[in-house]
Amino acid sequence: MAVIVSVIMLAMILAFVAALGWKIFQLAKAPRDAALRAVTLCLISAACSFVLARQPFAGWIASAGGPGAPRLVQNLFVLSMVFWLMCFYLYSAATDAAEGNRRARREALLLALAAIGLITATVAAGVDDHGANFRGSDLRDPALVTFYLVADVYLVYALSMALRWTCSYARASQRPLATGLWLAAVGIGAMAGSCTIRTVLTVVRWQGGTVPQAVTWASSVIIALAVPLFLIGVSYPGAATRLAAARVRRQHRRMYHRLGPLWQMLNEAYPEHSLYRTPTTPRRDRLLPLGLHRRYYRRVIECRDGLVRISPHLAPAAGPAEDQPGWADEMADRLYAALHSDQPQAAPAQAVAVAMPPTQSLEDDVRQLAQLSDAVRRRRVLAEAKHTRGSETS
Repeated sequence: MAVIVSVIMLAMILAFVAALGWKIFQLAKAPRDAALRAVTLCLISAACSFVLARQPFAGWIASAGGPGAPRLVQNLFVLSMVFWLMCFYLYSAATDAAEGNRRARREALLLALAAIGLITATVAAGVDDHGANFRGSDLRDPALVTFYLVADVYLVYALSMALRWTCSYARASQRPLATGLWLAAVGIGAMAGSCTIRTVLTVVRWQGGTVPQAVTWASSVIIALAVPLFLIGVSYPGAATRLAAARVRRQHRRMYHRLGPLWQMLNEAYPEHSLYRTPTTPRRDRLLPLGLHRRYYRRVIECRDGLVRISPHLAPAAGPAEDQPGWADEMADRLYAALHSDQPQAAPAQAVAVAMPPTQSLEDDVRQLAQLSDAVRRRRVLAEAKHTRGSETS
């Protein structure tokens, strides 16, 4: 059981670090984005509340501020986390930055009042505060019960507001954003439910009632499951977008290499069609995020330009149509014959459609060109094999 708990904790930490790192990276590229800044500060506050509640940080804080200081610091960061979560929606829903700032300042006033309440309750607890957590605290102490009630009531309010906005945005969004928002909504709802349960438990214990350990344990488990679910929801849209971009990049790389034989043949015949005119460093071009896509589109355009240039010289099709099997090999033979003939290179007639797909789609056009390029590669391999056999015979 301990191993399973450790694995879950490690997975939570890794997911959290990945989400925080991604948001910091995005914020560095768009520092003026108020909504993105709010999400980043939300995750930073969550990180601080988690880290500072553990040794040796909790011991340092306790030695400086007393036994109740670590609990105070942790809860202040938790309140800050949900405040910035609300601010994300305030900035996102605002018509302009000024309106978002006004609404955020109003919510900051409630956060300040809650923080003052926590600080006052911690100071009032004095020597009776041994720094215990919720389970171990004596909630018959008015200062401690005030501390937990103030924290829980604010958390329930802030999380409920965030849940309402999250559901509203999820209903109006498309996947993958909607999927991430619904996951985050479930996590936020679970956290709000857990805080509501703890508020009721606080009142019951304050009145001298007994709370079963199973109920307290269940509340803690809900929080333990809700937090990583919320982090997954926050991270899911970005992760899904990156995975989709990786699939597109892999597809472009594959098609780029498939178009190589056709491009090489046409580029040798018409080097003036090359779009690679501006001097660049090949290594730098390959390292740039858009370098592969730029080379891919450039190769597609150059292949199509070359086919348009050579199309008037191609003999009328005597083989299968371009939507029938074997058309690519027939076209490759005609293309090779036209490029190696003695006729002038200037087009004597109007260009005709060559290797055109049945639909007006870039993807279909590239697939059509790739089929022709595959046929050119096969023809070249056969030609090389015949040349080799001829050399051995002679």
